[in-house]
Amino acid sequence: MAMHRFKLGPILKYGTFGGLAVGTFFSLRTNDYQVDSIGIVRLSRAAAAVFDITSVYRKKLYQSGLDKGSLEYNNLLSYCHKEAAEKLLQLCCTNKGVYIKVGQHIAALDYLVPEEYVQTMKILHSRAPSSTLQDVYKVLKEDLKRNPNEIFKSIELEPLGAASLAQVHKAVLHDGTTVAVKVQHAYVQGNSRVDMKTMESLVKIVSWLFPDFKFQWLVDETKKNLPKELNFEEEGKNAEKISESFRHYEWLKVPKIRWDLTTPRVLTMEYLEGGQVNDLNYIKDNGINPYEVTEKLGKLYSEMIFMNGFVHSDPHPGNILVRNSSNNGCEVLLLDHGLYATLSKEFRVSYANLWLSILNSDRAAMRMYSDKLGIHGDLYGLFACMVTGRSWDSIMQGIDKRQQTAQDMNKVKQALPRYLPQISGILENVNRQMLLILKTNDLIRGIEHTLHTHCRKAAFKVMSQYCVKSIYQDKLEISHSRFQKLKIKIIEKWLLFKINLYYVLLNLGNLYSIVINIGQKPLQVIES
Repeated sequence: MAMHRFKLGPILKYGTFGGLAVGTFFSLRTNDYQVDSIGIVRLSRAAAAVFDITSVYRKKLYQSGLDKGSLEYNNLLSYCHKEAAEKLLQLCCTNKGVYIKVGQHIAALDYLVPEEYVQTMKILHSRAPSSTLQDVYKVLKEDLKRNPNEIFKSIELEPLGAASLAQVHKAVLHDGTTVAVKVQHAYVQGNSRVDMKTMESLVKIVSWLFPDFKFQWLVDETKKNLPKELNFEEEGKNAEKISESFRHYEWLKVPKIRWDLTTPRVLTMEYLEGGQVNDLNYIKDNGINPYEVTEKLGKLYSEMIFMNGFVHSDPHPGNILVRNSSNNGCEVLLLDHGLYATLSKEFRVSYANLWLSILNSDRAAMRMYSDKLGIHGDLYGLFACMVTGRSWDSIMQGIDKRQQTAQDMNKVKQALPRYLPQISGILENVNRQMLLILKTNDLIRGIEHTLHTHCRKAAFKVMSQYCVKSIYQDKLEISHSRFQKLKIKIIEKWLLFKINLYYVLLNLGNLYSIVINIGQKPLQVIES
């Protein structure tokens, strides 16, 4: 017998909680998803959380009668954000799996969602719930088709780290090899489809209650990326691909994969030891230069984004380790290769031009390249602020000339609540390739601030260089004339020279006026 999909809109007439539960149940049944008793409990728990969160805003904020923009209203708004974020965190920790993944994504969107949500959700990066060792052994036995004791001489009881979808244990094989074993949580696969459908319904309800806020982009991204992240064989392939692509960086270490002990739910790899990139005590005790750390990270991610187009998109501190090496200075250990953004050449060139226009404070170019990335009209200014994490005044003064101060950061965060509907609209309409890049930008910026290296202009210098290389590599590829190719190479070399000279003079400070002799906008791309 044919079954028809339930429409969510009419169901909402019967109440938020009941509408979600009934609507999602029928929607899941029509898609042949299994909704067992556990699924119903998880679904109902999510519905109750949404009801509580919307009630916080409706009863405490919207019925307060306070004028928007007043100090009392803003204080109350911040209080409601904090209370709602705590309820969302509790839901994430209770339902685990996909919910934690979404919570971690929110925690990475500094300057893009209210600070109360970002700060509350950040706990999920370091304190995600872990599975019992019994559950870990169950998955190992099912996937490796052998008793774990036959494969591993020992497995440490405490995981090295626990994340939303899996946890990693240090283990020793019977031949004495030390490995890291990433084991998927036993409940994730079974719950993921139900959880995603529930979230989709949650987002529809939130959009219905708060029309100004659009979060479908978050659901779409999670639905697209989750199947890839749940397949650890794909993660192993990503690790090998990035290792091969960046083999010219001897200081970059990616764990080697043990394919004989790897399945879609189990990933066995080389054990690499180091300290977290944001562990200042470890960095100090091991004589590591924090500026070297951020410079190498800047090179790595600039080349990924602007040249390679294959971008590691989960660079939170738990996934980046550092260690001292007698041969390579500071080594960067890149872990967790489950989430990557694949960027088209057209996107990379447009994004490179956008960054150069921002560094040049060129409003016309910012508008043009924002438009190419899906942001139309006067929203280009807000988009530039989202990309850089800076205020518009700071951008127009030159973000590479002026150090970001605590006052600047507070100014951006204080202004954020006024623009949340516009930010929500930008995230809904921007080129989808941009979403993971925004997350990656914020995580890298967070590392720089933790290491207190954001005042150094080296990051802008490296980014400028790779932007120019990306743009002129594209020009070379579409050029057919030898003379034209030679001309393009000469212009590229000249621009790279100007960038180097510009930043030398900028760092010297007292010789800054000499920059005028090589042009007021030394980063300006010369059209050929």
